[in-house]
Amino acid sequence: MELNRRLLLAHCAAHGLSVAAGLLVVVPMALNGSAFKGRCALFSSGYWRTESRAELTGQPGELSHLVVRKWGPPEACQFATFVGIFTVLYGAAQGWRCLFYLHGRHDDTLFSSFLTVLMSVCVLFLSGGASVILSLGFSSWCDTVTDDNTRPYSCAESQSVPLYLDVNTSTFFTDLSLAQASLWCVTALWLAQSVLAFLRLYHSHNQDMTGPCLHRDKELLLGRSPSDCGSASPPHPPATPSVLV
Repeated sequence: MELNRRLLLAHCAAHGLSVAAGLLVVVPMALNGSAFKGRCALFSSGYWRTESRAELTGQPGELSHLVVRKWGPPEACQFATFVGIFTVLYGAAQGWRCLFYLHGRHDDTLFSSFLTVLMSVCVLFLSGGASVILSLGFSSWCDTVTDDNTRPYSCAESQSVPLYLDVNTSTFFTDLSLAQASLWCVTALWLAQSVLAFLRLYHSHNQDMTGPCLHRDKELLLGRSPSDCGSASPPHPPATPSVLV
């Protein structure tokens, strides 16, 4: 198998995996947004307060419940969702192009390969930033839920503990942890796609440079003086013998 076909096949596999990873970002974030009624749990701040149980449940006694002072900015959740959606759409489109090139036995032009490298590097930085934001925001929410790890349960166990909020918190850890892991996988796949795109650009550049040099190699084999690579100089017309008068 030729090198360019191997690169195309690897790029197709990377695009297919990025589509799956992007879906594993979008779906959990959408489920979490629906459970939290459109509010973003990332970077939310709050505290625990002990009140009479009769005010909340109508039963005697006291209980502790979480009070959210301020919900996180919606842009934090929307940014991660945007990166996941873009990865799914771009991966599907580029995967189809790679399959088309594999079937047609050709590759992108040099300019198109350069644009692919540029796009991959830009989205790599975007996905990396979204991964850091999601991880930091999720950690901040876990600190709020566990009261800075002073509660007798972990963040994973807190989704089964009643927090007495007006949102459904029964699956928040499952949704956000899955989205977090998937988004880091998306970042790793964008890194792989950037490397593969650069290798395809390098291979296309070598092919463009090799083509004009074939004439020079032919001249070397024939024992002639080689001409410049890229533009072969036209042969000189034969000298006309002088006629003696």
